[in-house]
Amino acid sequence: MEDRVTELPTALENTQDGNAGIISRMFHVAFVEPKIPPNTGNAIRMVAATGCELHLIGPLDFDLSDARLRRAGLDYHDLASVRVHADLEAAWTVLASAGRVFAFTAKAKLSFADISYRPGDVLMFGPEPTGLSEELLTDPRITERVRIPMLSGRRSLNLSNAAAIAVYEAWRQNGFAGAG
Repeated sequence: MEDRVTELPTALENTQDGNAGIISRMFHVAFVEPKIPPNTGNAIRMVAATGCELHLIGPLDFDLSDARLRRAGLDYHDLASVRVHADLEAAWTVLASAGRVFAFTAKAKLSFADISYRPGDVLMFGPEPTGLSEELLTDPRITERVRIPMLSGRRSLNLSNAAAIAVYEAWRQNGFAGAG
């Protein structure tokens, strides 16, 4: 799989031909090795509604033409900016110029609500059901590890729900810029 930018479902662009720079978006949502197509479909709909860009970092456990992904995204696929990266190293070449990178994990002590988000920030989430690896969580390119508070004894939130919670808090802090 080569890196590409897609305004689903039509335009595919190879980002290795000089177009690897970051597109100006409010925030960047990164899903590392997503496993569940409907979660990714929901995220596609969410980024279309908020002006964010979704980065899908492979390997993916599904094809972007998966009917469950398309159904969850409804008719928002053509309004969403989605960038597919073959692997994490390919993604870093693009995300490095985006801004700060916040890794969402149940293992963090700092609440996501305690961050002052800025346009260009990357909100990174791990695969269902394991989350981000310890190796990635300790990567020096990660600005901060953050968590979404939950009641004790709960393991995790649904991936697309967690991403939506984070994006809407970051967007709220920035005055819902661009909202109608």
